[in-house]
This record gives sequence, C-alpha cells and structure tokens, in this order.
Amino acid sequence: MQRYFNFSAGPSMLPLEVLEEAQKEFVCYADSGMSVMEMSHRSKVYEDIIFTAETNLRELMHIPDNYSVMFLQGGASTQFAMVPLNLLVGSKKADYVNTGQWSKRAIAEAKKYGSVNVVASSEDTVFNHIPALPATIFDKDADYVYLTLNNTIYGTHIPNDKLPDTNGVPLVGDMSSNILAEPYDISKFGIVFAGAQKNLGPAGVTIAIVRNDLIGKHQDITPTMLQYSTHAAEKSLYNTPPTYSIYFAGLVFKWAKKLGGIDYMYALNKKKAAILYDYLDNSKLFKGTVRPEDRSLMNVPFVLPTKELDAKFIKQAESLGFVNLKGHRTVGGMRASIYNAMPIEGVEKLVALMKTFEEEN
Repeated sequence: MQRYFNFSAGPSMLPLEVLEEAQKEFVCYADSGMSVMEMSHRSKVYEDIIFTAETNLRELMHIPDNYSVMFLQGGASTQFAMVPLNLLVGSKKADYVNTGQWSKRAIAEAKKYGSVNVVASSEDTVFNHIPALPATIFDKDADYVYLTLNNTIYGTHIPNDKLPDTNGVPLVGDMSSNILAEPYDISKFGIVFAGAQKNLGPAGVTIAIVRNDLIGKHQDITPTMLQYSTHAAEKSLYNTPPTYSIYFAGLVFKWAKKLGGIDYMYALNKKKAAILYDYLDNSKLFKGTVRPEDRSLMNVPFVLPTKELDAKFIKQAESLGFVNLKGHRTVGGMRASIYNAMPIEGVEKLVALMKTFEEEN
C-alpha cells in the first residue's frame, strides 16, 4: 500500500528509513536474542541504547556539559507542572508569554504552585503573531520566564535570534514542535523540553534538558517522580522508562546526524516552508493566517474564503493521499505540519494540488 503524505500536527510522519530499520530490528535487536520491547532497562544492551541516544542528542543540539538530559514520561503536559514545582522556589513568581493553547494550559497549571504574571499575549488577535518581548516587561525577581517556542495550532514561532533578554532570569522553552528543526543556543535556557511525537519519534518519551544549578531545589510538595533531581541522579533509569520510544528516538538522532544535523534540517525546513508560504502569498483563493515575520517552519495554517470550500478541499486532498490537513477548531481552515520527516516532495505535491483546486474553484 502506498504511504500517505501525513500532515498531522502529531503524532506525525516519521522518516521511512528509520521505520524500516526499526522493522528490521523489531523481533531481535542486534545479537540480544530479543526485541527492545522485551529487554530490561537495567541490561547492558539497553544502557548502551539510551546512553548512545543521549550522546547523539547532545552532539546534535550542542548541549553544554553543565546540562542534564532526561528521558521522561507524561508528555509536555506533565512539564507544565514539573517546571513550576521545580523552579518556583525563590520569589515563587514566574513570567509567562501567552502565544496559544499550550501556553494557556501551562499558565493554568503553574498558577497552582505560585504567582504567574502573563507579561505578553497575542490572544486578542487569535494568536496570529508573537507579541513584542522587550526586556522591560520581565520581572528581575521572577524565578523563571516561560515561552512556547513553536505554536503547533496557530503556526507562530520564536527563533533563536528573537529570544528575549530576561535580565538574567532562567528561560524555560517548550520546544515540543520544533526540536531538531532549527538551531537554538541551549546556553540561553535554564530548561527546554519536548514531547517526542512531532520530530523525535513515536509518542511516549519526553526530553527535558535542564541546567544543573536548577536541579534539586524543588518545592517540598513535589512528588518524587516529578523532581528533576530524581531522574538526573539515575540517568533517566530511576524507574522503567519508555524503552521503545527512547530506542526509536535514538534511531532518529542517528538519521539526523547522518544527513548533516540541525544545520541540514534547518536549511531543508526553510526551503519546504518557503514553497508553501510563497504560494499562499500569491494565491487569490488560499490565505495564510499568520503575520509573515512570525511564521513557523513546522506548522502552516491557511484558509479558504468559506467553510464549505475548506471542507471540499480537505475531502479532495484526503482522497488523493494528503491526510490530516484539517485545521484546529479555534483557527478553522487547514493546517499543514511539515516536520523534519516530511519530504520536500510532499510539500511540492500539496502546492500542486492547491493550484489545481484554485483553478477549478
């Protein structure tokens, strides 16, 4: 059966080469006599899998030695609680920037554990841009500043060169939907985290990269499993981790390294996004919804003049193997998620389909 072009926001398309490698090793990994799904996380063979994955991720993202890399569970949504539980320990105040659905959830969660100040928001324009983030809006006494670096639903992002000056306050970044897709200077952050199911592999593992001086100062009420110190001390092996998801993410790291790392991915992602945005900017029928200077490289929302045309296009696209293009209900229209594993051919064929649809409608 022909594989579809899957434009889902997550779980998303995975590299075919990696899927085939995992398929080949599924029943018996190397000479272990068993599947990765069956092996003990305490075994030497599994330790080699997880520690190699960490080494490759550190190399890909240029993670400094004074940061711990943790393979956790619970998705990015658990980090919405884990961050304040571990960092709201000084003034018990944090500054948050509200740029979409996931920031709103993070804000609501953090309010349970301390004082949250929403210093900037783009909610009044349905999150179609990133609000201005001058250093003057941030509280120098805050325990941390929180940003969602890429907004999956609304199609905006904050690139490395637009990270705000936080007056020395630790910066926390939710990198769930653009990790490994564009370069970031990790030393600018106190914490970055990401769910796997967009650019790293199948759902089940969450990556947290935490500066070591922020570990071990959690609130007294913090459950053992939600303390970064628990997982840093045990190298992500305190309890049984999501072993297969980590193995698969490790294959993705090797694939990304082989292709040329984040620099290669970034160049390819800019090229893919430009093909789609250039068409949207010149189309008389399809329109992008995001302010051009804040457009995501990963998630591209766009609309047609009527909901009827939206539905017609989505149905036609699906019949031709372009799936999961329906936009989030708060934006409507369509959304093409073009993560690292989406080949340039998928974007070119989508634009060709859009051109044909425009001619016919």
